[in-house]
Parts: sequence; C-alpha cells; structure tokens
Amino acid sequence: MPPVYRGPFGKPQAERLLWRAGFGPRPGEAEKLAKHGLEGAVRSLTRPGRERLAGPKPHDDKGRALAPLDRWGHDQLWWLDRMVRTTRPLQERMTLVWHDWFATSRDGVDSARLMLNQNRLLRRLGLGSFQALLTEVTRDPAMLIWLSGTDNTSESPNENYARELMELFTLGAGRGYSERDVREQARALTGWRNDWDDDLGPVRFRYDRRRHDTGSKRIFGKRGHFDWRDSCRLCVQHPQHPSFFVAKLWSYFVPVAPKPATKRALQRLYVRSGYQTRPVVEAILRHPALYTGPRMVKSPSLYVAGLLRGLGRGVDTEAWTWLMSLAGQQLFFPPNVAGWDDSRWLDTATFRARWEIAAYALRPHVVNDAKGIPTTAPELLAKARALLGNPTLTGRTEATLRGFAHRALADANVGWKKHQYPPLIENALRHLLASAPDLQTC
Repeated sequence: MPPVYRGPFGKPQAERLLWRAGFGPRPGEAEKLAKHGLEGAVRSLTRPGRERLAGPKPHDDKGRALAPLDRWGHDQLWWLDRMVRTTRPLQERMTLVWHDWFATSRDGVDSARLMLNQNRLLRRLGLGSFQALLTEVTRDPAMLIWLSGTDNTSESPNENYARELMELFTLGAGRGYSERDVREQARALTGWRNDWDDDLGPVRFRYDRRRHDTGSKRIFGKRGHFDWRDSCRLCVQHPQHPSFFVAKLWSYFVPVAPKPATKRALQRLYVRSGYQTRPVVEAILRHPALYTGPRMVKSPSLYVAGLLRGLGRGVDTEAWTWLMSLAGQQLFFPPNVAGWDDSRWLDTATFRARWEIAAYALRPHVVNDAKGIPTTAPELLAKARALLGNPTLTGRTEATLRGFAHRALADANVGWKKHQYPPLIENALRHLLASAPDLQTC
C-alpha cells in the first residue's frame, strides 16, 4: 500500500487538503475538518453526502439570473458558482481535473449546450471507473465534434481522436503504441454521426454501423473486429496505462513526481480496484507528500473560487469571465487538446490579472470610514485575516504585512492622519493579503 501521512493534522493540514481536493475552506471549515483527523477528513471528501449548493444564488451585474445557454460567459459563471457553493468540493475539483485531462474547447464545439452536458458527465463519473468515464467521453457529443469523431467513417478514417486517445488520455506520447496502432484505432472508432438543427446546431448523435469499418484490426498486437468500446478497453488494459494514469492524476494534487515505490504502489492499487479512480485519489490525499511537500500554484479558477468562498461571497458579477481569462484560464476554453500549462499560472503576463481579481473580490468590503477600525498593526492585520477566513500564513508573510502596517501607522504624525490612515491601511492589508504568495499557492 502507498505510505500514509502520520504527522499532525491540524488547521494548516486541513487547509491544504481543502485547497488541493477542492476550492479552499469557507470560514471555520478547516478547523471543523481537522477534528475528524486525516482518515475522517479524506473520507468526508471522497465519500460525501448528497450535494446541495449553499449560499446566495448567482446573478449577473444587473441582478438577472444566469443564462448559461444564451449569454456569453454565463456558462463559465455557472461553473464558477458550483465551485463556490458546492458541498461536494472534491467532486467539483475532479470535474475540473477531467476537463483538463479530456480538454475539449467550445472554440471547436461551438455549443454551450453540448459543453455543459459534457461537464455534467465528467461530474457524474469523475470518481468512478476510469474505463467507464473514458467510454462515455469517447461517445460524448462535444468530444465527437472536437476531435472529429463524426467525421471518422469507414470510407475516410480520421485519426484525430485515435491519436489523442493514446497520447494524451491513456498511455502517454510514444509509450506502447505505433503509427499502425493509430490507424487501426481510427478504424475501430468509425461509425458515429449526427444531424443538424438550424436552431440547436448539432443534434441526434448516434452510432451507425453502416459507417463503421467492420473489418479485422490489429491493435497492440491483438487482432479482432474491434469497435469503439474495444478501443477504450484495449487502452485501459494496456500494460503502459496504469503508470500513465497514476502519474498524471498525482500531478493534479502534488507538484513533484511520486517516488518510484509510491508510483508502483498506486499502480497496483489502481489495477486491483478494477481501474477505479476513487481509491487512487484517496491514497494520494493520504500521502505524506501532499502535506510535507512544496506548495502548488493555484489555477485562476481555483484562486477566484477560493477567494469567494473565504469571503462568503457568491457569483454576482460577470467580471470573473474576463478576469480569469486575463489570468490564463477561461473555463470551457482550454488552449488545446493537451489542456492548460500549469507552469504558466504565475508569470509577468498573468499576475496583474490576479491583482485585479483580488481588487474585484474585495470591492464589497472596502472600508470607507474609521468606525470600528483598530489603530494598531497587529489588530489591523487580524481584522484583514478575519475577513478572508483567517488563512494560515507563513511567518515571513505575516511579518511583512505587519511591518507594512507599522510603517504606515508611523507616518500618521498629525491628528487627521491618525484618524484617516487606519481605514486606508486596512484596505491595503486586505488587498496585499489576498494577493500574497500564501494565497496564490496552497
């Protein structure tokens, strides 16, 4: 079995777990989760109760209900709202994982309806059998359009999905397959078609055996009259698949590669479970590397959703669509079939957007007068932290923020400054804290 973390499990560890396996804690949630201990905490995330969405319902800048099928950007707001209000954070986080894994973009699909349907599919099957998930994704209408599945016929085989099925989804580039396997997989995957509706766009996706190549194929050295289901089964049962699966899944939770012994243990667990995702996720969430290893940079959607959860604020502005895009992540629009490049989450091109995200998140909490505002640096910082859900800070971040408050207060050397500076300092502390390294990473 993979190793299990045996160190202290208090608020800092619970916070990291909630960020890695969800979208961060609401106020008081980390303290509550810590009381369950590691095993109880992990189980509460991987085997939650019935979902409900807690908090204010989302709306646009004019107070209107979201229209994800009709208004530009509202599909992204609809999903962001689920990230903010869900009571099953790991399920929602896994939906984001699979959206990146099976990266499908509305740029090619051009249908909010189909993209939202795929999103629901990923959410429904995200912690179950990977083979079942792969099979359903293979026939999912959004994927069939995105990677030319309905253009793949016996008369004119299209290799798009066949190649990505092995290279990006199940085996890894150049691992255990040849160009002949790509061609033979393309033949096995033939047979899908759809109709067109002038109002709805692509509709009535179905498998038509008349478009399927019924001949014998040779895939991974095995011969048979394989079809699309066989394509998925053969990939999942390939000897190279378990190592690819556990390494890629691990990377979504831990920023450094697993040690060889851990990787082998996770592979054995995965195969013994019948290619189930949940046991592997549970093992990763219990692993020492998650709690003692380096921090991870939050993706833009994780950063935004976490800020809103910490502030107790719902989705109430359309600004999040363009702000997340400027920060490098537009939900439902991954840059290519390989998904987002996590190494680019924090750079000179995207950090300004994160600064703006913090400003927008804090707008309803801007302090305009000195009433109720403390006048000492420790108290001002404590008030700023309380607003954001009392996040755990490193000593360096806490000292830097407190030092800033001390220096700013020291400049208040006349009466009017002593009255007006504390609210200004409090606003600055909130913004600096929201954009500090400790809140950009988890």
